[in-house]
Amino acid sequence: MGILSAAVAAAATAALERAAANLPKENREPFERTNHRGEPVTLLEGPVAVLGALAGVAASRSDGKVKAAALLAGSISGAVGAYDDLRGTTQAKGFRGHLSALKRGEVTSGAVKILGVGAAGLAAAALLPRKSSGVKAVAGIVADGALIAGTANLTNLLDLRPGRALKAVTAVNAPLAVVNGPAGAVVGAAAASAPADLGERSMLGDCGANGLGAITGTALAAALPRPLKALALSAVVVLNLASEKVSFTKVIAETPVLDRIDQWGRRPR
Repeated sequence: MGILSAAVAAAATAALERAAANLPKENREPFERTNHRGEPVTLLEGPVAVLGALAGVAASRSDGKVKAAALLAGSISGAVGAYDDLRGTTQAKGFRGHLSALKRGEVTSGAVKILGVGAAGLAAAALLPRKSSGVKAVAGIVADGALIAGTANLTNLLDLRPGRALKAVTAVNAPLAVVNGPAGAVVGAAAASAPADLGERSMLGDCGANGLGAITGTALAAALPRPLKALALSAVVVLNLASEKVSFTKVIAETPVLDRIDQWGRRPR
């Protein structure tokens, strides 16, 4: 099932990328940004990759509840990410910054995104099939919702250098891709998006990172046994919290193995 979804996602992403490249200039301008080199890139990669991945999920032969959960998580997380891409400001950053703004009565686009991704994660988790009931089921929904939303946010935190977020979601989904439709869809969309992303012509932005990350989290919540799921959730929570204090880019640059992986396929420094 995962191979089919990967093929459909890759084909859909490639077709949408070609269509996006032919959009009139006035339609592309809102998505134009400057990357870490100070060079122009487009954020259209984000909606293209998410729509491609969603097409792969829809075409997969996954359990109906798993498919519905992945479609819900990916579409809503991608949509609120797109809102932040187009309407966001840099006045508040990180969970702390956006929550502080909320306390002051200021609703930032980032806060809308955080709330939207969180709600999407919980709603998607509620759709997933469960063997337990009652309090255990509620606890499972909360944990799975946190895993889905946390993975979406963590993917976004990695989208600071070319290919970094795509490599991360591919590494996480690849072991599941053969048997899990949503995982295969993310791998397919990431593979089709990689040339432009690594070539520094485009980037995922919040839309793409949150959307692909949410589908990834859904795949993990649906496929992993409870012990591995608890381990994955712990890692996601720790990394999200660490991001408030530590620069992932600096840590990667100072760790030879991670730096080599980070440089794969990229233009020379």
